[in-house]
Amino acid sequence: MTDIFGDLEAEYRQLDSVLAALTPAQWSHPSAAEGWTVSDVVLHLAQTEELVTASLDGHDGLFARDPAVSDVDGMAADLVAAQRDITPDELLARWRAAAGATPSALAAHPRQARLPWVAGTLSPRTLATTRLAEHWAHAHDVTAPFGIAYPATARLRHIAWLGHRTLPYAFTLEGLEPAPVYCDLTAPDGDSWHFGDRGSPSVITGPAAEFCLVGARRLAPADSTLTATGPHAAQALTVLRNYAA
Repeated sequence: MTDIFGDLEAEYRQLDSVLAALTPAQWSHPSAAEGWTVSDVVLHLAQTEELVTASLDGHDGLFARDPAVSDVDGMAADLVAAQRDITPDELLARWRAAAGATPSALAAHPRQARLPWVAGTLSPRTLATTRLAEHWAHAHDVTAPFGIAYPATARLRHIAWLGHRTLPYAFTLEGLEPAPVYCDLTAPDGDSWHFGDRGSPSVITGPAAEFCLVGARRLAPADSTLTATGPHAAQALTVLRNYAA
């Protein structure tokens, strides 16, 4: 695995190059995230990056909520709705300020520290990985409506690792018994990425980019070219998620 903090910074730069080129009309255009404009998507990213800073500073505010409250998506939607009155220039500057601080701040944090995040706590490296995964997913929400190509890079390895690593959690959330799954994925450069025990009876093979899109809930397993064999592989694709809640 390459350096997650450097790759996170590179992902931010890639998205920045897209956002900087958008017209005012594109900022107000519906995104691929249902109910959100492109501005709403970027506002959400700015807000969640600011929550990273708050977590690093020891302020768990929004995370210290009633354990019975599980509607994280609803909480995010409420945050966006409360702060929509912002121009594209102001919004881009706000996201840049928050995102620009995240990689180095997480890299400088003690490696074994646990930071509050949504459903529990994460290490700085894992939190960086979730931020990369969220920005990559939302980059597709921004670019898809305009037919803007968003490249698949070697940075997807972090996202694929996260999706596979959290499969037991994903199974449990759906009330299912966790089962071992081996993934043999084809990287954007044609290399092979392997996750899990090669001896597992359940195996997922295919393009890593599609695996990550399925985990981001931007691609239905049935619409992908991924192959699922064994007793639990198809089920794993159904529950796969590259995010914590």
